[in-house]
Amino acid sequence: MDPILNRMDYLQVGVTSQKTMKLLPASRHRATQKVVIGDHDGVVMCFGMKKGEAGAVFKTLPGPKIARLELGGVLNTPQEKIFIAAASEIRAFTKRGKQFLSFETNLTESIKAMHISGSDLFLSASYIYNHYCDCKDQHYYLSGDKINDVICLPVERLSRITPVLACQDRVLRVLQGSDVMYEIEVPGPPTVLALHNGNGGDSGEDLLFGTSDGKLGLIQITTSKPIHKWEIRNEKKRGGILCIDSFDIVGDGVKDLLVGRDDGMVEVYSFDNANQPVLRFDQMLSESVTSIQGGCVAKDSYDEIVVSTYSGWVTGLTTEPIHKESGPGEELKFNQEMQNKISSLRNELEHLQYKVLQERENYQQSSQSSKAKSTVPSFGINDKFTLNKDDASYSLILEVQTTIDNVLIQSDVPIDLLDVDKNSAVVSFSSCDSESNDNFLLATYRCQADTTRLELKIRSIEGQYGTLQAYVTPRIQPKTCQVRQYHIKPLSLHQRTHFIDHDRPMNTLTLTGQFSFAEVHSWVVFCLPEVPEKPPAGECVTFYFQNTFLDTQLESIYRKGEGVFKSDNISTISILKDVLSKEATKRKINLNISYEINEVSVQHTLKLIHPKLEYQLLLAKKVQLIDALKELQIHEGNMNFLIPEYRCILEEADHLQEEYKKQPAHLERLYGMITDLFIDKFKFKGTNVKTKVPLLLEILDSYDQNALISFFDAA
Repeated sequence: MDPILNRMDYLQVGVTSQKTMKLLPASRHRATQKVVIGDHDGVVMCFGMKKGEAGAVFKTLPGPKIARLELGGVLNTPQEKIFIAAASEIRAFTKRGKQFLSFETNLTESIKAMHISGSDLFLSASYIYNHYCDCKDQHYYLSGDKINDVICLPVERLSRITPVLACQDRVLRVLQGSDVMYEIEVPGPPTVLALHNGNGGDSGEDLLFGTSDGKLGLIQITTSKPIHKWEIRNEKKRGGILCIDSFDIVGDGVKDLLVGRDDGMVEVYSFDNANQPVLRFDQMLSESVTSIQGGCVAKDSYDEIVVSTYSGWVTGLTTEPIHKESGPGEELKFNQEMQNKISSLRNELEHLQYKVLQERENYQQSSQSSKAKSTVPSFGINDKFTLNKDDASYSLILEVQTTIDNVLIQSDVPIDLLDVDKNSAVVSFSSCDSESNDNFLLATYRCQADTTRLELKIRSIEGQYGTLQAYVTPRIQPKTCQVRQYHIKPLSLHQRTHFIDHDRPMNTLTLTGQFSFAEVHSWVVFCLPEVPEKPPAGECVTFYFQNTFLDTQLESIYRKGEGVFKSDNISTISILKDVLSKEATKRKINLNISYEINEVSVQHTLKLIHPKLEYQLLLAKKVQLIDALKELQIHEGNMNFLIPEYRCILEEADHLQEEYKKQPAHLERLYGMITDLFIDKFKFKGTNVKTKVPLLLEILDSYDQNALISFFDAA
C-alpha cells in the first residue's frame, strides 16, 4: 500500500542551504527525535516537539552563513555530534549545544560541501578538495570543474578510504589519496551524493547521485571500475535534486528512497523484487526542499519525512492520522486541546502584529532622521539559469525568502519566452525599440499571493549574444528590488559532453597568435556555456560540446598560442570566427585565422535538420486544418465521411494545438538556421548570397529535402 502522509509545519528559521538539517539519533526504537538545523544567519538551532509545540534544546548566536551541517562521532557508535561548515571554519557541538571544536581550515574559498567519518573530515570549496584526519591535513586535490558535493564510502565496512567528488562537468571523481582513481560520467551535473541505505547497501560500495536536471541513479564504486545499477530519467520534467535519504516510511522492512527537489517536490521510491526503484508517493511543497530526513519527530511510533525548505520552514510529512477514531471522552479532550492551541496561536499573532507596528515606526523615524543611512531591507534570492537538453531551452528559476510581488525581465538580445505549466504568474509584454536602446524584450510577471518561486523558460538564438536581466521585487515594505544578470552566450545552445562522433564531416577553425592559455580559455568561457571559469590544470585542454537543438557537435582544443575548433556545422565555426576575432581585437591581440571547410558537412547538417523541419511543417498543416474540419463536422453531424487521416487530426485536435502553442517560432527558428547555413557556406568562399535568400524561403515553403540540397549545391 502507498503511504498516506499528512503535513505538519513545525517552525521557521532563516534561509537554509542544501544539506543543513539533520535528525539526532533516537534514544530507543521509534522514539521521538530532536531536529538540528543551521541557517544563513549562522544560527544552529536544535529543537524537539512536545504536546504539538516546538521547544528549543539550544540555539547558538548568529555568525557566518552555514553552508553544510553533518552528524559525526566515533565509528560504530550513535552519530550525535553536530558539525557545521561556515565560511572556512568547521565548528562542532554536542547534542546539548556545547561547542567542543573550532577548526580554521585556512582555505581561500568558503567551504561548499562536507562529509564526516569518525576522525576523518572531507571538505570541498568550489574547486579544492581537502582531507583532514584529527584536524591534520592529509590529502589535497584541485578539480577541473566546480565540486558540488563530497562523500566517502563507509570506512568501517570497507577498511579503505574512498572519497567521491560530484563535479559540475557531469563527472563523479573517485579518489585515492590525492589522485583520481577513475572518473564516472553521469547523465547530468551531479548536485548531491548519498550512501545507499545510509550505509552503502549490501556491498558498502553503493552510491546514490542526484543531478541538477532531476535525474537519479545508483552506482557501485568498486576498486577497479564503476558498476551502473539503475537510473531514473526524470520523464515528468521535475526539478533538480538537492537532497536524498534512505528510510523505511512504507513500513515493509526495506528502506525507501526519499528525494527532495528544487521545485518543491518530495518523492518516496520503494524497491521491487528486482531492486529497481518504483515511485510510491509524491507531494509538492511551495519552495525548494534543501534537506530531507526520515525519522520520528512529532509523536512516538509515528514515522515521518522531515524536510527543510529554502526559506527555513521545517515541515513533517507524518504517518500519524489527522482524524482519530475516539470515544466521547477523548473527543472532548481533543476539542479542548484544539481550543488551547487556537487561543495560543491567536495570542502569538497579536504579539507579532504589535511587534511589526513597532518596527515600522522605528524604521520611519530612523529613515527620516538627518543622520539616516540607507536602510533598504535586504532579502535573499536563490536563482538557477540552466540549459535543458530535452527542448533546447533555458530554465530561469527565481526563489525568494518572502512573497514575490513582480519580476521584470529585460533582454538586449532576441529571445523567446516559452509557457511553463506550473507558473501561475500573469505576464504582460511592453513594446521595445531595439534599434535605439538595444531592448529586445521587456516582460513583467505579476505573481499571485504567496508565490515565493517563479520558473521561466527562455529560448535563445545562436550567434546573438548579450545579457538577460531579472528585476525581482518582493512584497515587502518599503519597496525594494534586486537585479540579477544572466549571460546569453554566442553558442548558447551547446552543452558539454564527453564523447563525440569523430567520423562526422568536420569543418576546422585554427587560431594562432601571441595569446596566453588563460586568454584563450577566457574566450571559450565567453562563447560557450558549462565551461569552468578557471583554466584547467595542464598546458592543453580539450572540451566536447553538443548542440541541444540540432545535435551537431563541436570539439575545442587549445593551448598557449593556438586554438583548434572543429564542428560538423559551418554556422558554429562562423559564429566562433566572428566572436573570437572581435574579442582578440578588443584586447589588441593579433590573430592569425585559418579554416578548412568540408562541403559534405552542409548536406550532413541539412539531413540532421530534416526530421525536425518535416515534423514542424506537418504539425503546422494539421493545425491549419482543424478549424475547417470542425466546421465540416458540425455541418454533417459526424466524422464518418472523412478519410482516416482527417479523422485522426480531429481526434487529436487539442493535443496538436497544445503542442503547436508550446513551440512558438519553432518553424521560423529552423528556417533561420537553414538561412544562416546557406549564407555561412558561401561567406567562407568569399561570396555574398543574401540576394538569393527570398528564393531559399520559397523552396522551404514548399519543402522537399532533395530540392533544398540541390539549391545549396547549385547556388
